[in-house]
Amino acid sequence: MYRTHTNGQLRLSDVGKTVQLVGWVSRKRNLGALVFIDLRDRYGITQIICDEKMENITKEIRNEYVIQVEGVVVERSSKNPHMPTGEIEIEAKTIRIINAAKQPPMIIADETDALEDFRLQYRYLDLRRPHMQQNIILRAKIVKAIHEFLDNEDFIEIETPYLGKSTPEGARDFLVPSRVHPGEFYALPQSPQLFKQMLMVSGFERYYQVARCFRDEDLRADRQIEFTQIDVETSFLSTDEILDIGERMMAYVMKKVKNIDIELPLRRMTWHEAMERYGIDKPDTRFGLELANLNAVVQDVDFAVFKNALSQGGHVKGINVKGQADHYSRKAIDKLQDLAKTYKAKGLAWMKVKNSKAEGPIVKFFTEEQLSRLCEAMQAEDQDLLLFVADTHYEVVCDALAALRNHLGKELHLYDPNTFDFLWIVDFPMFEYDEETARYYAKHHPFTLPKPGHEDLIASDPAHCLAEAYDIVLNGYELGGGSQRIYDQDMQAKVFNALGFTDESIQAQFGFFVEALKYGTPPHGGFALGLDRIAMILAQEKSLRDVIAFPKNASARCPVSMAPSAVAPEQLEELEIEVSKHE
Repeated sequence: MYRTHTNGQLRLSDVGKTVQLVGWVSRKRNLGALVFIDLRDRYGITQIICDEKMENITKEIRNEYVIQVEGVVVERSSKNPHMPTGEIEIEAKTIRIINAAKQPPMIIADETDALEDFRLQYRYLDLRRPHMQQNIILRAKIVKAIHEFLDNEDFIEIETPYLGKSTPEGARDFLVPSRVHPGEFYALPQSPQLFKQMLMVSGFERYYQVARCFRDEDLRADRQIEFTQIDVETSFLSTDEILDIGERMMAYVMKKVKNIDIELPLRRMTWHEAMERYGIDKPDTRFGLELANLNAVVQDVDFAVFKNALSQGGHVKGINVKGQADHYSRKAIDKLQDLAKTYKAKGLAWMKVKNSKAEGPIVKFFTEEQLSRLCEAMQAEDQDLLLFVADTHYEVVCDALAALRNHLGKELHLYDPNTFDFLWIVDFPMFEYDEETARYYAKHHPFTLPKPGHEDLIASDPAHCLAEAYDIVLNGYELGGGSQRIYDQDMQAKVFNALGFTDESIQAQFGFFVEALKYGTPPHGGFALGLDRIAMILAQEKSLRDVIAFPKNASARCPVSMAPSAVAPEQLEELEIEVSKHE
C-alpha cells in the first residue's frame, strides 16, 4: 500500500495516528537540525518534519521528487490558517524516494513565473499546479452535474459519429482522408446537428451528449479548434419548455459546483433590444453604460460626421460614462478612439459636462438648445463623459460602442467579478446579409424554424424574418444557444432557396438529411452549450486554455506534442495523397 491518507485529508482529530503519504515534493526547507518538506498531491499539501537522523535521505531529495513518507501525525506549534492541513504535520519515521526528477524548468505553484507559451510546452508540469488542478476538477464537476440533471430529466445519452460528411455552411471543416476510398474524405463534426435531428426522427425524443466538436477557424482567448459542447435535443416541446430545461440545468450546475442559487426563470431580452441597449447580442448585464439612440436628437446638428451618417440612412449612438470627465484626459480618450477604430469605426466623438456646461471639440457644432436635448436624452450631469460613434452601418456603430462599453466596465470596475448574471436572448433574425457575396446566410443554421407568423417573410422579406432561436448569455459571454428546428419538407425547401442553394447542392450536402425528413419528422428543438466556456467563466479565468488539459496555442498547434506535423511518405502514399509545398 502506497498511502493511508491523501495530502489534503489529515486534521487535528488524526493526531497520534501512524500514516503513510505519497506525493511530489513541493518545497524543501533546511533549517539545520530540522528539514521541512511540503508534500503535494491533487488533494492538497501536508507538511513533513524530518530530524537530523534522516539527513542521509533528506539531502538527496529535491523539488518534484516523488516520495513515500511514513510517520506520526502531530499538532503544529506554528499553525497555518491558509492550509486545510495547517494545524498538523507529520513527524517522519521513514522516507522512500519513489522517483527522482530533473530540475523543473518552471515554478510549480499557484503563482508561477512562466509565460503561457512555456506553460503550454510543459503542460504536464503546469497541470501539477494546485490552481490548474482545481480548474480541471471544476470542469469535471460541471460535467458530472450535467449528467445527473439530464439523466434525472429522462434524457438518453447517445454518441454520434466523429467521422461524417462534409457539409460546409459555417466554419471550415477538418477533413480526414479515407484509405479505403481513395480521394474521398470524412469531416470531423463542427456539431452533431444533423445526427441529433435524425435521432428525433428515430423517436428517441430526449437526447444528450457531451460532444467533441471541431472547427478549422482562427483561435482567440475564448475559442479552440477542438472544443466540447453539451448537446441537447428534444421532441414535442415548446420553446418555453426547452428554455425551462436549459435554465434549470444551469441552475443545477451553479448550485452543485459553486453553491450559488440562481433565481429562475431567467429574464429574456429580444435580439433587437440587446442590440439597441448594449450594441451586442451577448451583453454583460452586470453593469449599466447602456447605449443611447441619438438619431432623432442630433438630426439637425451641423456636425459633418453625424450629418453624413444620417443622410445615408446610418446611425448615431452614444454612451454616458457617469462621473468620469476628469478621469479621462485627451490622451486617454485617444486610446478609447483607437479601440473603436479596431471595430471599423471612423472615429470617436466626445464631450464632457463640467460645471453645468458642455465642453469638447464637437461642442461648437451644437446650439444651446441642441446641447440641452442631447444632455437630456443621455441623462448627462456634471462630471459625465459622453462618447459617440456615427456610421452608415448599424453593425459598426454597435460593435464599436459595445467594445468600448465592455472595456470601460472592466477598467472602471463597474461590476462585481464574483457575480453571475444569466439571461436569454430570443427572437434572433433568421438571416444575415453579406455584402461581399451579395447573399443571405443563416444566422444560426439552415435548419432553424422561423418564428410563428414570419413564414411568408422567408421569401418576401428575409431581412425582417425572425427565427424561433435563442442564446443563453452569462457575464458577456454566449454560453450557447439553440432553436426550434424545421420539420416540414416544404418549409425546409423555402429556407434552402432563400439561402441560395441549388437542388444539386442540397442533394450533395444534405441529401441524406432531407431524405430523413420525409419519414414522419416530429416537431423538435434543442440547444448546445460550450463546456469549455462555462468552465472558464466559473473558474474566473480569462482564457479557455486554462480549463482544458492539453489545449492548442494561438497558432493552432499542440505545444507538447508539436502536432500538426509531417508524416512519413509511406503513409501519404497509402492514402494516395500528394503534398505540394507553397513557395
